[in-house]
Amino acid sequence: MKGVRTVKAVAVRAGALLGVLALVGLLPLLSGEDPALRVLRARSAEQEPTAEALAAIRADLGLGSGPWALLGDWAGGLPRGDLGTSWVSGAEVLPSVTAGLGVSLTLMGAALLVALAVGALFAAPVLLRGRATGGAPAAMLTSVPEFLLALALLIVLGVWLGWLPTSGWASPAHVMLPALALGLPAGALLGRLVADALPAVLAERWVELWRGAGTGTVRIRAAALRRTLPALAGQFGMVVVGLTGGAVAVETVFAVPGIGRTALGAARSQDLPLLQGCVLVLLGLGLLAGGSASLVRRALLGPALREAGLSLPPPRPRRIPVAVPVALAAVLSGVIGWGLLRDPYAVDLGARLAGPSAERPLGADALGRDVLARLGHGAAATVGTAGAVTLAALLVALVLGLLPGPAAAFADVANALPPVVLGLLVAAVTGPGAGAAALAVTLGAWPPLASHTAALVQEVRASGFLVAQRALGAGPWWVWTRHVLPSVAGPVTRHAVLRLPGVALALASLGFLGLGAQPPSPEWGLLLDESADYAERAPVAALAPAVALALLAALAVSLSQGFPGLRAARTRTRTARKVSSVAAPSV
Repeated sequence: MKGVRTVKAVAVRAGALLGVLALVGLLPLLSGEDPALRVLRARSAEQEPTAEALAAIRADLGLGSGPWALLGDWAGGLPRGDLGTSWVSGAEVLPSVTAGLGVSLTLMGAALLVALAVGALFAAPVLLRGRATGGAPAAMLTSVPEFLLALALLIVLGVWLGWLPTSGWASPAHVMLPALALGLPAGALLGRLVADALPAVLAERWVELWRGAGTGTVRIRAAALRRTLPALAGQFGMVVVGLTGGAVAVETVFAVPGIGRTALGAARSQDLPLLQGCVLVLLGLGLLAGGSASLVRRALLGPALREAGLSLPPPRPRRIPVAVPVALAAVLSGVIGWGLLRDPYAVDLGARLAGPSAERPLGADALGRDVLARLGHGAAATVGTAGAVTLAALLVALVLGLLPGPAAAFADVANALPPVVLGLLVAAVTGPGAGAAALAVTLGAWPPLASHTAALVQEVRASGFLVAQRALGAGPWWVWTRHVLPSVAGPVTRHAVLRLPGVALALASLGFLGLGAQPPSPEWGLLLDESADYAERAPVAALAPAVALALLAALAVSLSQGFPGLRAARTRTRTARKVSSVAAPSV
């Protein structure tokens, strides 16, 4: 039976992988745009797109045979290790992909060290004191756009202080700034997830028994951390992939020749062989990380996963006073309402990059437009779209997460694709716009939630109290609706709310690349991108959207901690305490 499940999981991953590669290969057919024209522009922007020039390119690339034949030729070379030849440069694809992957893996390793150190700092107070914290600092750091953090580090540490090089990839010193820009938000996310799960584990009965037996505090804390990690192993794997394939903006800021930047350049020029090679490597990396995370989780759970020996801890998030979300909501609502009363499109070239004043409380942008007005009018597009995308991703994750095997397989493949590549694929079919960006971000937002759901579902199904429920005659529908779903819905919903600011940032990144909201829209991501070039001259105007996103993150955390425990979950907890074993986890 186990072998059958393994074969199914491999088949699902292979099918998803082939589907994505076929989608990339058929990009010209889906977009309806002549690939010869894109290749001509990439090779020589000044050359006139005459019929003769386009015909020569089609003959050179073999485009006359159609996308299906091109896809077949490319796939036929894979067993020989041949990824084809670049349409733009004429060079072999494999060396370019290998070089970009090596750079990205090096950057990923450094960023992962930063992330683990930052995550440990956020989780340490909870591990030492045994009670939850509010988590607002971690959420606010998570909400800082990576490209904005990269620009801030570049200006402060690279330009003003001159401590580190600002671009290139020539020495270990060049790794530090991009590693910090990637690792700080990722570490804050990991630390917050661990800190949210630890208090419930430390409240389990085995901790009390170990203390009574004279077990040392250090050993108890280590066992509690080990008990917490299985449900989060998938998140760690996805963070690893994100640090490699999702670093397009950071690689662009620091001119790092990584695999993400290579894929973006190939997609922009429609260099299909190079794009297919990059996507293949990213997908392979995602599958490897997902499979490794699954093996680590199974090793941590041990025999309990198959022997129904788990007792699940009830969620114990720290209750944040009602005044906190009320105050945050009041500040955001006040700023947004004040901005809605003003004109966001009025241009005053005489006030370009003007500082805060009574007339313009947050200053003016590069065209003299009121930043407060644009901030207020952009809230609906930013928060509304991000909320809708988060809700859609949550629903998809809960549905797919109830099928842990297929969900994990699809999540591994979907998570391996950076939002930029997803945005390019969706835009090729639907055209660029806010709707295309929302769909692309939704496709990339559900895998972490589905992975979290699948891990929790497997633990619930392996817990001792469900054995008692089945012995009492409970049917599958009763078990799923009254125990399994209520047990996982609360933690996953809190996780989804915590990711709301990140969704807004993903939408902003696609808008910056021309795949989402278009200028002169006052969407917050576009405000960040527009202000990045003059952050040093007009810091208030540049920081205003970043502070708004940080306040949104803090509000999301306070709301996520406020979800009351479901009645069924409390009933399940009481039952679990009666019938489950109090044996301690092995260390």
